[in-house]
Amino acid sequence: MSKTIHIGGASGYWGESAMATPQLLTHPDLDYLVYDYLAEITMSIMARAKAKDPAKGFATDFIDFVMKPFLPMIAAKGVKVIANAGGVNPQSCGALVRELIKDKGLGLKVAVITGDNLLGRKEEIASSDAKDMFSGSDMPGAEKIASINAYLGAFPIAKALDAGADIIITGRVVDSAVTLGACIHEFGWKEDDWDKLASGSLAGHILECGPQATGGNFTDWEDTGDIVNIGYPIAEISEDGSFVTTKPEGTGGIVTVGTVSEQMLYEIGDPQAYHLPDVICDFSDVKIEYIGENRISVSPARGYPAPQNYKTCLTYMDGYRAGTYMTLYGENATAKAVKLADAGFERAAKTLRLFNLGDFTQTSIEVLGAGSQKGEYRPTDEVVLKIAVKHPDAKGVGIFLKELAGLGLATPPGLSGFTGAGRARPSPVVRLFSYLTPKDSLSASIDMDGQTLTHTDKSPPASGSAAARPDLPAAIDDAEIEVPLIKLAWGRSGDKGNKANIGIIARRPEYMPYIWAGLTDELIEETYAHFMDEPGAIEKFYLPGSNAVNILIDNILGGGGAASLRNDAQGKGYAQLLLAKPIPVSRKIAESL
Repeated sequence: MSKTIHIGGASGYWGESAMATPQLLTHPDLDYLVYDYLAEITMSIMARAKAKDPAKGFATDFIDFVMKPFLPMIAAKGVKVIANAGGVNPQSCGALVRELIKDKGLGLKVAVITGDNLLGRKEEIASSDAKDMFSGSDMPGAEKIASINAYLGAFPIAKALDAGADIIITGRVVDSAVTLGACIHEFGWKEDDWDKLASGSLAGHILECGPQATGGNFTDWEDTGDIVNIGYPIAEISEDGSFVTTKPEGTGGIVTVGTVSEQMLYEIGDPQAYHLPDVICDFSDVKIEYIGENRISVSPARGYPAPQNYKTCLTYMDGYRAGTYMTLYGENATAKAVKLADAGFERAAKTLRLFNLGDFTQTSIEVLGAGSQKGEYRPTDEVVLKIAVKHPDAKGVGIFLKELAGLGLATPPGLSGFTGAGRARPSPVVRLFSYLTPKDSLSASIDMDGQTLTHTDKSPPASGSAAARPDLPAAIDDAEIEVPLIKLAWGRSGDKGNKANIGIIARRPEYMPYIWAGLTDELIEETYAHFMDEPGAIEKFYLPGSNAVNILIDNILGGGGAASLRNDAQGKGYAQLLLAKPIPVSRKIAESL
């Protein structure tokens, strides 16, 4: 029989529930637990923490909620742990784990992988002529830079496992590397096993967001059932790169073609050119099929030679921001909210001029409940006003917050809100700058309990080959009845910097030609026009293997992440807007729904 390994995805972000570790450890065949804690904004938060205290700067949840309570169980079951919990300070995280192992009298070996953190070179990097790889903007000054991290790959992790590590703690590696590293070690995959590396990366991509693959964020959320005890995903990976996605017995949630397909498309951009440090992935022909209850098979992906550079993410400070939520109710609460917001901005602007502080660089009003997320402001009798500003000076933001609060006795009637948390405070605006670092300019260092190993990724020659685009769905001529897209498809959306990524998957293969024909650029632009600060490029990619289309829209998130003032700064709900749109289908399909 061919070898199969079982990997459980136990964390999707820093702050994730602590329930995954004990749940996954009940699986009788579990080989690995993998934890993903990092995002771009997380790195800047950790960098600020380390600047205040040199012992900080890592995911403390990994120590408090994984290592402290479950180390003995992990050791007893022989499960290996791989986590990017190190953040900007893997050494301190590793030292704490080693202390816990010693205190509990366990014989586990710990490897700490570093080399991704380039903050020590910020003066050199800031003086370079690098441009942001998405916006083309100039490199920020060194005085503004908070963090700089190259996205390392999976081979240093595999080398640590080869050397006998039981627990591996990394800094910034690409999210899927914690899974791919285990596959490389177990199956002996080489640097040029492109298809296998792409397939292992896909398995990691399915696992990296925890229960998003088992019913979380799922279009058919009513079918998900018990989310209190939702199961965390397990990938049963075979040597050829194919795998089965499942979850522990007796847990809530569901694993279906829809849940796994949504996660595959989540935040990948071009599905035929998904760049990772170890391989360029092509997911366009991957087939996702039901083989049993809560058991979904995923076929191998296609891979191409790895990039010559590491994607590197730099975060920097760009002024301050703050905002707040206020509720209003009663007749025409929508108009009351808009009047209050306009008055708040006007009053604050007068005070800014008084102190010679200049205008706000950006403002935002969203009246939630009145249709603002759909581009409407309809009259209604109960709304939440979300109002926010940016300013180069924290004092400017503070003035806005004070003047807005000062309107509490002058506002239209119906203002209310839960109190106790105090007034909002200015916080730094953190922007992301992405650029490329040549692979031969850095190496990963592996500290194996005092023994040091190194790894330098090979920089393959530039590949002139590109994946051929698949033939598009056949043209249709019998679309005569409109139905909501949600009747035909599942959808999942997210962010790629200031781009929104919206994946749409046909519920049945025969629906795909109608979906493709119906999702015109005009319909997409109409759906999201109110989010676009300026016209953004719209790209559509067809995935015949999974009967899906991936949509990428530029300049749509107000800067994206922590730089945005939007209520949905990461486009998490954008798919819901598109799923509500009508799509013409044949009379036969309409009558079958």
